[in-house]
Amino acid sequence: MSYAETAMHIPEHRKAIDRLDAQIVRLLNERTRHVLAIGEFKRRAGQEIYAPHRERAVLDRVSALNKGPMTDQQMQAVYREIMSAALALEKSMCIAYLGPEATFTHQAAIRRFGASLRYVPQKTITDVFTEVSKGRADYGVVPVENSTEGVVTHTLDMFMDSDLKIVSQIVLPVQHCLLSRCPRSDIRKLFAHPQSLGQCRAWVQANLPRVEVIETSSNARSAELAAKTPRSAAIAGLLAAEKYHLPVLDHDIQDNAANATRFLVLGRQSTPPTGHDRTSLMISVTHKAGALHSALAAFRRYRINMTKIESRPSKRKAWEYFFFIDIEGHAEDKRVAKALALLADHTNFVKVLGSYPDNE
Repeated sequence: MSYAETAMHIPEHRKAIDRLDAQIVRLLNERTRHVLAIGEFKRRAGQEIYAPHRERAVLDRVSALNKGPMTDQQMQAVYREIMSAALALEKSMCIAYLGPEATFTHQAAIRRFGASLRYVPQKTITDVFTEVSKGRADYGVVPVENSTEGVVTHTLDMFMDSDLKIVSQIVLPVQHCLLSRCPRSDIRKLFAHPQSLGQCRAWVQANLPRVEVIETSSNARSAELAAKTPRSAAIAGLLAAEKYHLPVLDHDIQDNAANATRFLVLGRQSTPPTGHDRTSLMISVTHKAGALHSALAAFRRYRINMTKIESRPSKRKAWEYFFFIDIEGHAEDKRVAKALALLADHTNFVKVLGSYPDNE
């Protein structure tokens, strides 16, 4: 079809779009009325409004129904905002996250909950736990590990004394950018958070070998300083570039193309099984040879795949450690429940931190 012929059909396409928009608006409101009815029932029953297991099921079903040309990722992004708007109508929901604004944790929180909710940045990981445990925030979002730099030990340590549950996880591809108002050749100072610098070290050494590197408290702080310091730059993400109106000189400067950070969503109630879950737990064992090996035999006996183990000092007694473990399955699954019961017989302490969808 020629350009002229296509142009003649544009009014017809626009009329079709207008008709479809009218149907979409009507159906979205009809859908929302059903969501609000469910929300009212949940409130009366004392249940949490946000349901990660149901959210995952909706997104999976939408992807299965999708025939294109929109990609599954694009379709899920649309539905994420539809669900976010419905959540905001059900309840004035507050999400605490490790701030400040425009960090990757902020970006991860928006990716999980959408743009319609209220987000409150916190200065420390401890503050996020406190806001949720005291009921001043409905959920919290904190980083727990990066594929390049490893675990966030402060997050693990907080679980030792917290009753909060892990209700969901977010795996966010981390795409670092070089932000500056001047050409790369004019840059004399580079502001960077130590974690971000560690993830981009080879690139910085190759492209900015003589630049003074100044460590900051966050990526957002790096961007803020670069925005007001002549001949400087920052390592940060696109959200920070947008907030501080900084041009992006280089995209994807991280050394590892598969660089990603895993975040945890903290809540006060456990999440029901979905059929594809992960369980996080914390254990301590007697300080003697073979104690950990004997304890972990419970997973082998019941054919439970252990995907992660990390040790942390208990900070209560010298040379006493807690072990943080991730396994496949939900704590309510029969095999997992039997494994956890056997695990308890060979440990001093077992604490299930949460079972949650493992679809990221």
